[in-house]
Amino acid sequence: MGIPTLRLNTGRWNTTRSFDQLMKDRGIEPRLEGYTDDQGYQWVIDSINQIIPRCRECGVVMGLENHWGLGLTPEGVMRIVKAVDSPWLQVTMDTGNFLEDPYERLEILAPKTVLVQAKTYYGGGIWYSLDLDYQRIARMLRKHNYKGWVSLEFEGKEDWKTAIPKSLALLRQAFSAAAE
Repeated sequence: MGIPTLRLNTGRWNTTRSFDQLMKDRGIEPRLEGYTDDQGYQWVIDSINQIIPRCRECGVVMGLENHWGLGLTPEGVMRIVKAVDSPWLQVTMDTGNFLEDPYERLEILAPKTVLVQAKTYYGGGIWYSLDLDYQRIARMLRKHNYKGWVSLEFEGKEDWKTAIPKSLALLRQAFSAAAE
């Protein structure tokens, strides 16, 4: 496929069956009965370690996304990245997956970020909305010498025909200003 980076996440416990309910619960769900978070982290780490040789062979860096499950917190993401300790596993920063204190949490991920998924919510979000300061995020990434892709992830209710051009203009302005 010729891609430099592949998005990856930890998966979930799947104890919350409805995604709508998971969003109401702010991405937090109980673990499977009889198992611990430590066991879950080890499963994720072991699984990633199994595919590292193939990533190296193909020249594709995996970016572990701050997503639900064990990747809900920056500490959880970094626990896995540090345990795998490979240049073939870095971070995919999703700007919209930290519902509280996003900037402090994104800052923890920024040094290892290889791909940014920038969320916008024109027309209000489907499950939630965040008013993200992309100039601040762009400056943060610039400080950590980020040179990768910024992909748009639109999750708003506005018609995509108007929201996507506005989103792209917002991101272009923020990231070009940070480059100066």
